[in-house]
Amino acid sequence: MLLLTPRARLRRLLRPGAPSPLEGRTVLVTGASSGIGEATALEAAGRGATVLLVARRSVELDRVREQIVAAGGTAASYVCDLTDLDAIDALVARVLDEHGGVDYLVNNAGRSIRRSLDLSYDRFHDVERTMAINYFGPVRLTMGLLPAMRAQGFGQVVNILSWGVQLKAPKFSAYLASKTALDTWSRIAAREAYGDNVTFTNMRFGLVRTAMVAPTEEYDGLRAMSPERAAEHVVRALEDRPVVWNVPVGVAGEVLGFVSPRLVDAVMHRLDRRTKNSAAAIGR
Repeated sequence: MLLLTPRARLRRLLRPGAPSPLEGRTVLVTGASSGIGEATALEAAGRGATVLLVARRSVELDRVREQIVAAGGTAASYVCDLTDLDAIDALVARVLDEHGGVDYLVNNAGRSIRRSLDLSYDRFHDVERTMAINYFGPVRLTMGLLPAMRAQGFGQVVNILSWGVQLKAPKFSAYLASKTALDTWSRIAAREAYGDNVTFTNMRFGLVRTAMVAPTEEYDGLRAMSPERAAEHVVRALEDRPVVWNVPVGVAGEVLGFVSPRLVDAVMHRLDRRTKNSAAAIGR
């Protein structure tokens, strides 16, 4: 579900076959070594963007970069641990020095933890590590790149989030708290940067079939979006710059939560009791 800016609506109506707004622009994608990040990088490069690939795994980053270059695109890879704030500052300095700035930023890198509270009382590090990669990392990176975006009078930040920020699903307390924090921070940043033509899009995806969800047996057999399909939505959001991108179930759950919160609590409690922790969550 896209909430398009007036400019995006007008562009689609008047220039349906126009070149992508990404053509000739610089797009930085985190978590670009696999999953949604890799697929987004390939899709953006296919639209004529110079893609900056960021992740921890150098071999996989080089593989993606070589694939883009072999197809005639332009890409550069940057190895960075996005839980290391000093490493993020060094990344920002290098990117600004080598490229002068970034037009589009996709905060995709993340970690998901599905574990009940009764298995988490002595695992506060679950909260710390999800906040490190899902909140502190993207905020630090965005704050590093934002001054140049505002100075050049253009920028777009896309955050890959979860419909869970709307549904408040059980067993995801650490994960969804970190994603909700980024969702809120970005909405406030968007309002402060609005006058500089810098926009933010929060994308609240449902289940996407990536390596991150593989340890959860409950997801086996469930319908899930492919990384390639997710990437198409991400690139469309880069082009059209909507405020938010939702899936219908997330919207319905959010509305029901406002209208009848106790009913939703009861339903979610029953769902929690009926679903099991994964072997990974239990520690096997």
